[in-house]
Amino acid sequence: MGISALLSFLEKELPGKYQINAPMERYTTFRVGGPADLLVEPESQKEVCRLLQEIHTQKVPLTVIGNGSNLLVMDKGIRGCVVKLGSSLKQLILDGCTIRVEAGVLLSRLASAAAEGGLAGLEFASGIPGSLGGALLMNAGAYGGEIGDLVRSVTVADSRGELRVLDQEEMGFRYRHSAVMDSGDIILGATLELTRDDPDAIRERISEFTRKRVSKQPLNFPSAGSTFKRPPGYFAAALIDQAGLRGYRIGDAQVSEKHTGFVVNRGHATAAEILQLMDDVKERVHAASGVWLEPEVRIIGEK
Repeated sequence: MGISALLSFLEKELPGKYQINAPMERYTTFRVGGPADLLVEPESQKEVCRLLQEIHTQKVPLTVIGNGSNLLVMDKGIRGCVVKLGSSLKQLILDGCTIRVEAGVLLSRLASAAAEGGLAGLEFASGIPGSLGGALLMNAGAYGGEIGDLVRSVTVADSRGELRVLDQEEMGFRYRHSAVMDSGDIILGATLELTRDDPDAIRERISEFTRKRVSKQPLNFPSAGSTFKRPPGYFAAALIDQAGLRGYRIGDAQVSEKHTGFVVNRGHATAAEILQLMDDVKERVHAASGVWLEPEVRIIGEK
């Protein structure tokens, strides 16, 4: 039972698709995090479901990640098994005004494919450095668009590897949240519904969003994107700036000097430093404005 039995299963059923003591700093855009006991990269929905069944049978703790772009993994790492979907599940099929796409597809590729097919609606997602699964989980958005608005249906698996299909209403999308965040289901794919437009016009909108990102965001340092959610009636970056925290630093963790909504890793930050900086920002913003900021970054692993 446990990890040893799961290893036996992996050696037989998924050889070459797992690592022991996998350094999570290699699998997150923050470039921090201790080792995961096991990290597995299944290559199909069938493999994912079979793996989930075995993890459940062996009662091994489960963590699912995608491209690692919205994660802060703590320095002691992750116990149990990490299932990584970001480098697999990459099927993408255009069918009229719909796209059937698996969870591992990067949003940049998805937006590009939609543009080439003359399908509008995903331009906002072109520069978000994540995969579809993570985007659906947290209803990712930018520049006035949210992925949940485009969903017709989402295919998920529960912890026992049983599949079901949820419609848009069942997904319960709201700002940076979906029902799957509460249920613990694993997103495997989705059908999105878009609208027809001229491909050149779509590409121009993507180019404009790209120009805005390059000019405003600290893309030269590792980060997890926007660190805090937007408080109702406010902008997190403005509150952080008004609290005098632009450039505030603990070790190599820093509030970006270019965009105060981002916490960046200037080289060798630890997860503990990033977390302490985030806590300091929350306290000082509250002291200055009376507003409590809520992390947008998902914090996982052992402190």
